[in-house]
Amino acid sequence: MFAGLLLPVAAVAAENRAETRILVLGDSLSAGYGLTAAEAFPAQLEQALRQSGQAVRVINAGVSGDTTAGGLARLDWARAERPQLVIVQLGANDALRGLDPEQARANLDAILTRLLREGMQVLLAGMHAPRNLGPSYYTKFDRIYGDLAKKHRVALDPFFLEGVALRPELNQADGLHPNARGVAVIVRRLLPRVRELLAGRP
Repeated sequence: MFAGLLLPVAAVAAENRAETRILVLGDSLSAGYGLTAAEAFPAQLEQALRQSGQAVRVINAGVSGDTTAGGLARLDWARAERPQLVIVQLGANDALRGLDPEQARANLDAILTRLLREGMQVLLAGMHAPRNLGPSYYTKFDRIYGDLAKKHRVALDPFFLEGVALRPELNQADGLHPNARGVAVIVRRLLPRVRELLAGRP
């Protein structure tokens, strides 16, 4: 009587197990501030990967306004999905608020340590501090990402907004957040790296 119902349920469960889960742990830049859910970075990345034939689910764990401390505080909740790959995109708000670069470094260090301890692959997305904060600040801040990628031997994207920052046509009116076209540029740039990581090529 129930056999016809069990088959679809089993098929769905098998499909979910076969999907590769990618978690985007980020702030408003990846959460999709000012955009529809379908225009946000996680959704556009998932669509691009699926179009290339990969069974993936990209989980949007971005929170607008979040700092590296906020990302660390909610890490247990975010990784409950047991992703195979985590894209860590945090730090922009630390820099905008002029927070201590060494504290941002410590928070990101702790995030990477915990993710790697559980066997998750990581792509660390870097950020540049505003230049009006002065060279002493932005030099310390900008080097955080390369240093940590080297320390933990994880993949690095040096600047998440590469090719989009300071281009009005790719940003919203605030000049800080990418519009849908800007997100598409980021996805196209990161897609080869993400596919390499999913294939097990660090």
